Amino acid sequence: MTVIISNLAATDTSCSGGSVRDRKWWALGGIALAVFAVGLDGTVLAVALPTLAPALHASATDLVWFSSAYLLALAAAMLPIGVLGDRYGRRRVMLASLAVFGAASIYSAESTSAAVFIAARALGGVAGAGVIVMALSAVTVLFTERERPRAVGIWAGVNFLALPAGPLLGGWLLTRFWWGWVFWINVPVVVLSLVVGVVLVPESRAPHRPRIDWVGIVGFSSGLVALVYGFVDAGSNGWISISALGPMAAGVVLLVGFVRYEQRRAAQPGGEPLVDATLFRSRAFTWGIALAAVSSLAMIGVLFAMPQYFQAVVGTDAIGSGLRLLPLIGGLVLGAPVAEPAARALGGRRVLSAGFVVLAAGLLLGSFTSVDTGGAFIAGWMAVTGLGLGLTLSTAASAALAQLPPERSGVASALMQALQEVGGPLGSAILGSVSLAAYRAHLQLTGLPPELAEKARGGVFDGTEAARRVRSDELLHNVHSAFAHGLSDALLVSAGIAAVGGLIAALLFPGAEAGGTKETVRRPDIDTAADAHAS
Repeated sequence: MTVIISNLAATDTSCSGGSVRDRKWWALGGIALAVFAVGLDGTVLAVALPTLAPALHASATDLVWFSSAYLLALAAAMLPIGVLGDRYGRRRVMLASLAVFGAASIYSAESTSAAVFIAARALGGVAGAGVIVMALSAVTVLFTERERPRAVGIWAGVNFLALPAGPLLGGWLLTRFWWGWVFWINVPVVVLSLVVGVVLVPESRAPHRPRIDWVGIVGFSSGLVALVYGFVDAGSNGWISISALGPMAAGVVLLVGFVRYEQRRAAQPGGEPLVDATLFRSRAFTWGIALAAVSSLAMIGVLFAMPQYFQAVVGTDAIGSGLRLLPLIGGLVLGAPVAEPAARALGGRRVLSAGFVVLAAGLLLGSFTSVDTGGAFIAGWMAVTGLGLGLTLSTAASAALAQLPPERSGVASALMQALQEVGGPLGSAILGSVSLAAYRAHLQLTGLPPELAEKARGGVFDGTEAARRVRSDELLHNVHSAFAHGLSDALLVSAGIAAVGGLIAALLFPGAEAGGTKETVRRPDIDTAADAHAS
């Protein structure tokens, strides 16, 4: 990872000759390593659950909270962490978050009960939010407008590299070592990231320390947690269940109340709202963060359904599933660096629109995947999808970041990340419902005992187990075929989301504002401090 970053840096030093630039990219390498560790921690649990269940005497409900506690804490902590970074120093908050993340990893590894493990996961989610938000904020402070697309491309690539790496590394460790090593492996990564952060990342904070708006923080965090909790529950119990609708309704009410409260606070003399509404006067910022969330939402179809397809239908293990996701990462790695020169030459609007077209085309091709589809076709459409994601996510995020005043980059980066974090459970809930409905509609369960028929309706893994119990190859093929229909419908919906993103980009995203080459005007106090530290 750091070799790639140093090579990218070398291409820049010829234009401005400097160790300052080199050190910027090396600093990004350390930041990216920390982001990778956090991303890995979120995906590695998928393959560890079967091992953790007996080791920690965990119930089915406990297993749900093993993942959900991390996700909810991550979402809730985003905006408060951004405020703390702006007030007390972004490097300081990032280093503190890294230290807590390392401690939470040790806490997870040494847990002796499900309750202790859930608490450790929640602590890791809070610390992970600090690492992610401060990493994106550091990109805003360290790099100029011209450099940010490349830096954001690296940041996005590292985020998505953790997706297949989690199951790969987790599966390898679990087959050879004690399960605690899945979490202990984070510790050396944290130590290295701390060293790089101390040595290379400059400190920055808002010149005027913002007051901590506790009412706004509680309102926003509570609303976001309730909304995410509702989405998670809807994915398990359906959209009409009270357990899903109640939290979602409460979340909407709390978030609407948060917006109203912030508007009144901003109108008061000397009022300091948690989120500066003037940020949204920039169309590039507003539509940049919105379209970054849309591109991530469109991708959930692949990340939600394909690992299940590989393991249940193709018959691979967790490691094999991770390997088969690599074409997606390859497309992303190709698309993200291309986004920067393309946006400068053609304008952000055109690149975003084209990226969403490529993304929608890849997902549309993916909808033709069936039980008998060959690996080459799957790898091809996944690579096209990754290319589209690289173009859209990098361009949208860079356009939004280019409009951020460095003195408020903590809160603004947190807002962008929070919107993307909501997209994950929302997309999983929507596409999970679509996929499951199509799966059940195509199941043929005639003649099956009622208890096995009910089990088969639970999903592809339950259906596969039911078919093996009655030793029916015909039922097994039907279960796999029904899941393929569900996969096709989910990817069609994802393609539709990408198409809507392309339409929004073409009609509403600004052209010259996001695609120009003008350097961002940075505050002299922050710019001078950063350059002095780097030199």
